[in-house]
Amino acid sequence: MSCLTTKISFVSPVYRAEKILDQLVNEIEKAMAQISVSYEIILVDDRSPDNSWEVMKGIAKKNDKVKNIRLSRNFGQHPAIMAGLSQATGEWIVVLDCDLQDQPKEVIKLYNKALEGFEVVLAKREKRQDTFFKKLSSKLFSAVYGYFTDTEYDNEVANFGIYHKKVIQSILEVSDVIKFFPLFVKWVGFKSVAIPVEHAERAEGETTYSFSKLLSLAFNTILSFSNKPLKLFVKFGLFISLVSFLLGIYDIYKSLTGQIAVLGYSSIIVSIWFLSGVIITTIGIAGIYVGKIFDQTKNRPIYIIDEII
Repeated sequence: MSCLTTKISFVSPVYRAEKILDQLVNEIEKAMAQISVSYEIILVDDRSPDNSWEVMKGIAKKNDKVKNIRLSRNFGQHPAIMAGLSQATGEWIVVLDCDLQDQPKEVIKLYNKALEGFEVVLAKREKRQDTFFKKLSSKLFSAVYGYFTDTEYDNEVANFGIYHKKVIQSILEVSDVIKFFPLFVKWVGFKSVAIPVEHAERAEGETTYSFSKLLSLAFNTILSFSNKPLKLFVKFGLFISLVSFLLGIYDIYKSLTGQIAVLGYSSIIVSIWFLSGVIITTIGIAGIYVGKIFDQTKNRPIYIIDEII
């Protein structure tokens, strides 16, 4: 199907996966045995608190196609992906989660589609085997993100896909301190397509993304990719000013015509509290953006590699 000089790099972030790493590597080997392509497997330990690193070292001793990377601390899933991408040497790079919901056998389908002339082939999970909460949160995120960035974001597409090396090189050049791999893929462009793949149930354990982590990721990502919240508050402020101006004219009219006998205490208090809340919220949003600018200007590395085997 393809010459042996073509190489595929598999990149998978690892966290709490000690029981499924052997199966992950075995499934990748089974898939790659069906096509004549050389490959490497890059596992990135995001400083998992379990025994994942020891298991990874054991796999590397037996399998020379496996490269292990250990980060100095837990940086998060997407910085871990970036660390793996920085070490990938293949012409094509596959990014997949380690929980085996992204099935390695589907890579054959993705790779064949890429050979048709696409530089990005995304895996579209048409029948997601996730919990109701995860699917709901994903839909909410895609809707909110799409609204704030004026783009279309498919919640059925995540990290899983195959990417040409020039796409990955472009992604690695993005210097945003907040990393979110699927949005970087969308932002850099290139010729892409999404094809349906089979999505499996989680092989072991439960997702490590709590509601607070998902909320924080969504909040930070939206602020990183959009300034629309600031624009909305400007529009809202102008709307409040317009309404206040019209009400002021109406009150002057009522005062001149003798319709106001006693000034309204309640309306004044409500107005003060309402406008104070709007002002404080606006200042808070602006402050968050200033904080993000501060984080960006520090130019700290998004990950630190402790060890490579």
